[in-house]
Amino acid sequence: MNQSNINLLDLPNEILFIILKKLDNIDVLYSLLGIDNQRLDTIIQENIFTNTLNFVLTTLTDNIYSITDPILNRFCINILPKIHNNVKSLILDSISMEKILLAGDYPNLTQVKIFNFNEKILSRYFTDQSPFRRIFQEQITDLILIFEKNINKILEEFNTINLYTYVFNFFINLKYLSITGLFPYPFPHLNCRQLPITICLCSTLYKLSLDVPSLVDCYALLDGRLKQLTILILNIAMLNCRISNIYNMDDLPNLKCFSLKGFNCFIDSYDNKILPLLRRMLNLEELTLYFTVVNRTTFIDGTSIYNEILVYMPRLNKFNFGICTEIIVINNLIHRLSKDDIQRTFTNIIFQQVECIVTYSCRRGKCYVFSLPFMFNDLDYIGNRFPTIIFTYVRSLKLEDEVPFEHEFFIRIAWSFPLLEKLSIMNLKRQSSIAKKLNCDDNQLYSIVKFPYLTSIFFCDVHNDYVEQFLNDTKTHLPCLTKLTIVCNQLQLMTENFTRDRTRLNCINVRQLLNLGEPIVHSEDFYVYFPLLKPSVFF
Repeated sequence: MNQSNINLLDLPNEILFIILKKLDNIDVLYSLLGIDNQRLDTIIQENIFTNTLNFVLTTLTDNIYSITDPILNRFCINILPKIHNNVKSLILDSISMEKILLAGDYPNLTQVKIFNFNEKILSRYFTDQSPFRRIFQEQITDLILIFEKNINKILEEFNTINLYTYVFNFFINLKYLSITGLFPYPFPHLNCRQLPITICLCSTLYKLSLDVPSLVDCYALLDGRLKQLTILILNIAMLNCRISNIYNMDDLPNLKCFSLKGFNCFIDSYDNKILPLLRRMLNLEELTLYFTVVNRTTFIDGTSIYNEILVYMPRLNKFNFGICTEIIVINNLIHRLSKDDIQRTFTNIIFQQVECIVTYSCRRGKCYVFSLPFMFNDLDYIGNRFPTIIFTYVRSLKLEDEVPFEHEFFIRIAWSFPLLEKLSIMNLKRQSSIAKKLNCDDNQLYSIVKFPYLTSIFFCDVHNDYVEQFLNDTKTHLPCLTKLTIVCNQLQLMTENFTRDRTRLNCINVRQLLNLGEPIVHSEDFYVYFPLLKPSVFF
């Protein structure tokens, strides 16, 4: 081993295998497979892709938008035909889907995720006449359909009832079905109560993930038609509803995992609909809850969660939750519970750490209780008081307070929410004069707040200071801002009628400008200020 001209292929197979395992699988595929070396090809195919090909194809197709045609062509012509027998999972996009499917027979393919799903895919691939009928109808057990953007168009052209009817009837071996929209775009919800009971009698389906409009649809799904279901994941648009139909209310002994995420619900819906539903799940092992309950007289704390939910689930071993309670504060003299008071009530919840946020205004009290790590994409209406932790999964955040948001607050926000994409701000209190003096344009000692992934800002009932805080590039750096919702008068004022240089940089990538006030006169300066803005996306 003292030779100076040792190359990669001089190493024994065992060491080559260790090296290749350390590399990114796509790099290995594209750089090393098919270089006319049979020994290296054999090592790659037999030792790497036999066990990890699911990840390889996921990595390739999940980034399909960044893959050029020559690269995709090489995968489809030179690589996929050699490894297609090992492929168990594919993530596809509607643009490149057919080219990838034609590259091999995929006899072991059982899992498919399709981005940008649409009606053309339904009629092209999910039919008895499709050249891929064998793959989809007979082999696929796990199907994930993800709709992207253009939701209004889909709502007009796409019949969701027909979609679900077709999917349930066509995929005869389906075990897992998920139909949703890519964050932050929701998929048109399915009215499960409108589905004939016969189309949901899929005897093999054990896992289901759907967006539904109402809690009624949850009751409809659990009326006995899916007795074999063990995992149910639901995003519910409206938790407040009247359940006029009489649904089967038997226990759900086969259900092992249940997730319910929604928005605001009144105390009646929580007490009389959500809690009775949860108590039917006697053998539940995993539970996820995320919603806000309004108009209560007391906060939902650890004691109430244990006594009203967990005591009915003796087999539960994993509980992720984010529950917010809003109460009406009638008498300012009543005792106000602190964060420590709420924290002490979680002695019976032993599954993981728990955090809480407690805030009071002149009329409302609000209490967030949530498990750690925080596992949800959005967090609504937090103020100056929030725990010093990193919310890794949060992409959408709403800020609201009756106390000013100072510059340091936004530094904390940027640190705590590193992957933030959407931000909404509500605060009519002006920043302090001291903070404004420290944060003036020529002060180089004040840190610039950086939001590297923020694409959308919604200024709703805000003081001018917060528009200045975000649009001034000496205070905040917004390299990816593409959508801005703002009152036109504030925008004109802070940009000095679209001539101010200090606010130009953070506006230069905006492609959608939503106006909350009087129409803006589209001057020449306006279009120079927003060079990517098209008249059709300005409202």
